[in-house]
Amino acid sequence: MIKEACVESLKEALLAEEKGANRIELCADLANDGLTPTFGLMKRTVAALKIPVMVMARPRAGDFVYSDVELVQMKVAINYAKEAGAAGIVLGLLTKENQIDVEHTKMLVEYAQPLEVTFHKAIDEMDDPVEGVRVLKTIPNIKRILSSGGKATALEGQEVIRKMIAETEGKITILVAGKVTNENVNEIQQLTGTTELHGRKIVGDLTL
Repeated sequence: MIKEACVESLKEALLAEEKGANRIELCADLANDGLTPTFGLMKRTVAALKIPVMVMARPRAGDFVYSDVELVQMKVAINYAKEAGAAGIVLGLLTKENQIDVEHTKMLVEYAQPLEVTFHKAIDEMDDPVEGVRVLKTIPNIKRILSSGGKATALEGQEVIRKMIAETEGKITILVAGKVTNENVNEIQQLTGTTELHGRKIVGDLTL
């Protein structure tokens, strides 16, 4: 089981690693579900940790329909992540109809190479996240999809998550999120059958 801890500071990242996290998702402003962290924080965190760091590339809060200017900002975030030595980036783009924005997702995923790419919880805005998996598995270099199965919690979304995992055909990992904590992580892993889980408190409280 891979446990990815979601953090917004170097202190939290170090504590997560100490408590047994296998990977970090580094964000700013988790109150708004995570935005692009500063270049300085990226560099300091990657330098200080032994485990892989995934960097959020999200220029603003709100929806996942991005302008040309915001797409450029996401490219800048990718450049920073590369320069900092991050393992990968986390992004998600939708159309106004809440479908996967295939054109711009492909463009940014190609731009991100050789970094790993996780498509984030934007997929949970879709009416049918399973359809999102069907689309995303055709885009090379997307390694993971972060999802709670379109529900507020992984426990509520477990049935959809299982369908999403089946739909991947082993081509993409479903990284299960949605109120995953150190207390329920084993239960959620067993209920969904996933190999990777993600949460703010997946290895315990990091705000102590």
